[in-house]
Amino acid sequence: MTGQSEGELDLIRRAGSEASAFGELYERHVRQIYNYIYYRTGNHHDAEDLTARVFQRALRHVGAFEDKGVPFSAWLYRIAHNLVANWHRDRSRRPVVPLDEHLATTGPSAHPEWEAMAAEEREMLLTAVRQLPPDRQQLLILKFVERLSNAEIGQIMGRTEGAIKSLYHRTLNSLRQEFLRLDQGREDATTGGVVESDGR
Repeated sequence: MTGQSEGELDLIRRAGSEASAFGELYERHVRQIYNYIYYRTGNHHDAEDLTARVFQRALRHVGAFEDKGVPFSAWLYRIAHNLVANWHRDRSRRPVVPLDEHLATTGPSAHPEWEAMAAEEREMLLTAVRQLPPDRQQLLILKFVERLSNAEIGQIMGRTEGAIKSLYHRTLNSLRQEFLRLDQGREDATTGGVVESDGR
């Protein structure tokens, strides 16, 4: 993701005056922008509304887009990031990132007990993710949902590849510690701190 192909650059140049060109850009990028916003908001209705607003804003400003080696998708992500930040500020609450479909991979199973356990672990993971600052949540979304490289994430977040690598390791360590803490809390709640007697 080091800039645009000639085909995409041509679309970008024409998008300000040609609806069909902007429509093609929309079709290429709407899924990833919607996914990103959904995982930041946890709400399909708000994700749809904010995605529409991202592309409305993009349409108004696409004529001013300059190819400086930063991908068009990174430009869209930055618009989405700003709109989501405003959305959370308006609601004065911590961002929610439902990454259960991606961070915890579960295949179809015929065993309800296994599915229940997997669902419980997914919920614990989500709880741990929600404790992270917004920039770390953004990093996890781009890494695990969009499957982007550190260099690509750096372009979107405005940081060097080395800074992203460092933030990624710190984020995983924080997430691991929080997950273990929650898991221990679950075990304590299950046993109730009571040692079983053998009846003697």
